[in-house]
Amino acid sequence: MMEQRPIGSREDLLAHAIAIEREAAARYAELGERMRDLGNDTVAELFLRLARMEKDHEQELERRAAGLALPRIEPGAYAWIDAGAPQIAAHDLALSLLTPQLALKIALAAEVRAAAFFEAARKQAADPALAELAAEMAAEEGVHIAWVKSTMRRTPSGAVDWNSVFS
Repeated sequence: MMEQRPIGSREDLLAHAIAIEREAAARYAELGERMRDLGNDTVAELFLRLARMEKDHEQELERRAAGLALPRIEPGAYAWIDAGAPQIAAHDLALSLLTPQLALKIALAAEVRAAAFFEAARKQAADPALAELAAEMAAEEGVHIAWVKSTMRRTPSGAVDWNSVFS
């Protein structure tokens, strides 16, 4: 993730928010399919629901940004797994090694980063309307954090208790 710089305008905030939502939608879709492949329908459904919500958020933000000159955000600036352009084999390998708990931890870390980004933007905003928009976005991320944490509590770790195996 790129270093946070001051968000000085609605255009800056919207550009970053769109990039964050786009990355989240793509990663959640991948994680949802991976969890479905593993037979973990509970985690798969969470990720696929989040993918749809993030895509909806992205589209709503793009509607809000219609007609505005948004700054360019570098591809990969908000990447969850890969920095920059991924090598397909490395990306696929990383996905194939993910357990439900690890996927949830990655998702939680990404949601926490997004919430922190929007909260920092809210705190530094001189314009009350910009602060309100950033607060709205931070609150949405807070809901996602709660969902991921709830699913983490209900998802077995997948770790083998070797003491019970050899007892």
